[in-house]
Amino acid sequence: MLKDHAKIMHAIEVSGEIAGRKKLQKMIYIAKKISFPFQERFQFHFYGPYSEELTLRVEELCNMGFLHEVKEKKSGFYQYRYTLTENGKEFLNLNEDIEMPSLEDCLTDMNRQNARFLELVSTVLFFDNLLREEVQDKIFTLKSKQHYTEEEIEEAYQYIESLKGKVKIS
Repeated sequence: MLKDHAKIMHAIEVSGEIAGRKKLQKMIYIAKKISFPFQERFQFHFYGPYSEELTLRVEELCNMGFLHEVKEKKSGFYQYRYTLTENGKEFLNLNEDIEMPSLEDCLTDMNRQNARFLELVSTVLFFDNLLREEVQDKIFTLKSKQHYTEEEIEEAYQYIESLKGKVKIS
């Protein structure tokens, strides 16, 4: 029953701490797209791929006392930080059957990136069925307020390949 919840907890545990709801959404989406077995469904939203299921699971984990959510005011807006609680760690230790080799490597790397870049990377992955030129056009249209450059889009493609390389290593 809580297998999908445990996967989210494991992701947060190996990340140490994730600052920002948007960042958490993007990290899980990117991990899913590069082959990790996350089950949440995503649809395109204002800030790129978004999963209501993931939002609900995180809320449930907080309510169960497995995740600690800290709300902090940061330059005019609120940001949420997520860490695993001691109860969450104990629960995960009892459910050690989560096999996701190289997840820690990938999520640690993603966690070092800013949310804006992860938004771009996740958007590129959302449209991965299109040609690069079409993806670029979508980004320039749908994400015009972000002012992404061609160079940043190329960086996103390179970053995706580097993450996929980390997965193949294990």
